[in-house]
Amino acid sequence: MDAYTGFAEVYDLFMDNIPYEEWCGYVTGLLRERGIEDGLVLDLGCGTGTLTELLAQKGYDMIGVDNAEDMLEIALEKKLKSGSDILYLLQDMREFELYGTVAAVVCICDSINYILEYEDLVQVFRLVNNYLDPGGVFIFDLNTEYKYREILGDATIAENRDESSFIWENDYDEETRINEYDLTLFIREENGGGLFRRYEETHFQKAYTLDEVSRALKEAGLLVEACYDAFTREPPKKDSERVYFVAREQGK
Repeated sequence: MDAYTGFAEVYDLFMDNIPYEEWCGYVTGLLRERGIEDGLVLDLGCGTGTLTELLAQKGYDMIGVDNAEDMLEIALEKKLKSGSDILYLLQDMREFELYGTVAAVVCICDSINYILEYEDLVQVFRLVNNYLDPGGVFIFDLNTEYKYREILGDATIAENRDESSFIWENDYDEETRINEYDLTLFIREENGGGLFRRYEETHFQKAYTLDEVSRALKEAGLLVEACYDAFTREPPKKDSERVYFVAREQGK
């Protein structure tokens, strides 16, 4: 199955441990430190639009791009409830197209790790560079090699709730640096008399070295401004599980 089909239904339920408000505050702080307090911002790999909505509430004119139709359907439901003016586009980040340039691009919650080939990584960065205003800013996060190797590794994670349950099995290949997630979901049927539907999905993520990411940004024409241990202004540590990159368009 394609990723984020069955999981889209319960994605927000199982992601309720993520402090999106804090993540939004961190990203907003990075943007404002660089003079971007309003204007068009692209949320690349926006998923169900939680962060997109929060950034819209901060005063940014948001565009959301994702290649998972089921996730975008949920994002559109949130848009209807909030009354926001977010534009959502169903596109693959490796070939996305916008109507013009934007002040900033953000890509959060390890969406970049889903790009499995270095050449595709450069292509994504080139597109970002192409659609940034002169001097525009690109902010994105990544899961680190350390996290895949030492934290996820061969771990199995399971969670049981009234509405649904999941089993999440990890298999990290140190040679390819690809982590395979085998996800089994049991989702309660509405008016199903206690019956559950079973879904199986497989996700793949790639662990890139910080040097590889920096090189790809430079190949794409972007200037690397900073790399932080997540949610700090400190450089990455050996045991950093997530890092944030900040890059800038150098002037068209």
